[in-house]
Amino acid sequence: MGDIRYLVSSDRSILMEFGNEISKEINASIRYTVAKIKDDNIDGIVEMVPTYRSITINYDPLKISYSELVERLKGYEQAQTDTAGGEVNLIEIPTLYGGEYGPDIANVASNANLSEEEVIKIHTGTDYLVYMLGFLPGFTYLGGLDERIATPRLKSPRLKITPGSVGIAGTQTGMYPSESPGGWQLIGRTPVRLYSPENDPPVFINSGDYIRYVSITKDEYDRIAEEVEKGEYKVKITKVSVGDLNG
Repeated sequence: MGDIRYLVSSDRSILMEFGNEISKEINASIRYTVAKIKDDNIDGIVEMVPTYRSITINYDPLKISYSELVERLKGYEQAQTDTAGGEVNLIEIPTLYGGEYGPDIANVASNANLSEEEVIKIHTGTDYLVYMLGFLPGFTYLGGLDERIATPRLKSPRLKITPGSVGIAGTQTGMYPSESPGGWQLIGRTPVRLYSPENDPPVFINSGDYIRYVSITKDEYDRIAEEVEKGEYKVKITKVSVGDLNG
């Protein structure tokens, strides 16, 4: 990772740029820095918005100046992170692939010159790092998609996508937490509720977590959907060593 750059984003925001690529190392540094800034509770910082390779920091210039904030932020440049060890949250997402729940899986299979069953096996065979959340509350941008099933976005985006839909766009995979338009290739759907505004927090997935997709049958989908509706379903979240992850 190269030198961190500090860019003026507005009269009350700074862009802290960690690099120009998507990588686990940069993501780990961003998450570490955000956590340290929160721990230090710097007076004047209003909000932090982490992305793949940067953090936008909104601040109150009446409480802390641009130059003062930059000097404070530079103190985190020597932050040491360990992406090879440690424990992380592994979240299992039950997913029904294909058919009306994954109408574009045939596109992905054709593009990859594979069968739909092979696409499912590959997609469920990797544990995906949550690089960031965005676009919609709870929309996950996941890294680690096997290049064999990387597929371009749809030429004509859909106007309405069902919540829980799992898709592929280029070398990314992710999930739609609520109804919205979108151009990702839909390969499956989870009955798990990814965004619940009545809960605190409304989203149970965080940057730095890992997602493991688990293929389920239609009967299992219906059963889980019923449990979710009754508030009885518990998402399986376990602490695992980074070295034990798939992919």
